[in-house]
Amino acid sequence: MTLTQLRYLVAIADADLNITLAAARVHATQPGLSKQLKQLEDELGFLLFVRKGRSLESVTPAGGEVILRARAVLAEANNIRTYSANQRRESQGQLILATTHTQARFVLPPAIGQIKRAYPQVSVHLQQAGESAALDLLSEGDADIAIISTAGDEPQAGIAVPLYRWRRLVLVPRGHALDKGDAIPTMADLATQPLISYESSTRPESSLQRAFASVGLQPSIALTALDADLIKTYVRAGMGVGLLAEMAVTSADTDLRAWAAPSAINECIAWAVLPRERVLRDYALELVHVLAPQVDRRDLRRVLDGNQAADWPVPPTWESLTQTITS
Repeated sequence: MTLTQLRYLVAIADADLNITLAAARVHATQPGLSKQLKQLEDELGFLLFVRKGRSLESVTPAGGEVILRARAVLAEANNIRTYSANQRRESQGQLILATTHTQARFVLPPAIGQIKRAYPQVSVHLQQAGESAALDLLSEGDADIAIISTAGDEPQAGIAVPLYRWRRLVLVPRGHALDKGDAIPTMADLATQPLISYESSTRPESSLQRAFASVGLQPSIALTALDADLIKTYVRAGMGVGLLAEMAVTSADTDLRAWAAPSAINECIAWAVLPRERVLRDYALELVHVLAPQVDRRDLRRVLDGNQAADWPVPPTWESLTQTITS
């Protein structure tokens, strides 16, 4: 039995039993993959799959157990490789980040810039997705870190490290009906306006829906988007009042007027979610430290190694953090 055979076996399972697709994913030939599978079954003494002609129809009960254990073996083998690379102080590799548009566009550039300067041979790949999809990518092993936000609830998909706190802003074009001197829009004011916000705002359990319900009001969501730049585009087009992350409004948006959202709309926390039981390269942990300088590197390592319970310091505000990561 070899790691290659186990890797081919898992590839077949992940390709929905399509051997041609599995072979392409592991850069093998179809006959070569089939031969390795047969050798593995011969050694084990039972079939891993139910066959129909030349095709695989389903996984046998014993095959399911072997696949489960094969995944664990491959994960540990990868942990050993990663640990060894860290011990050798290797400075090359890749870092896959699953994150939202707002984080990728407005938060990560200076932080990734620091990592690239320290580790110029590391390639960084951004997988842009909504919060739940980003966590799915992390759980499936297709990302090293997920960087997402919640309205205070700690993500449960891995080890969640709080990075910073941020507010939502109310955004209108200059000259809008709400742009009246020093008057700050209230929840009642917002309830009378068509709102433009993130895609998650339409869900009954969203923090925005809960905020309006807490004061007995109902929001009118006119348009949603995953992309904060699109929200600003439609605000400029006069389609409604924007509600979006403060990071997405910059000094270049001089044609827009922004206020902090009413207190009923809770502040959010940005998190770096790290996989459990997976060793990460040193440069991945360095990125977390850049984004969360308040977290001690040694504490982070101890928590990841299972030698210490997570007891993170209160995360700073976005306003104070940005002075750190852009300096």
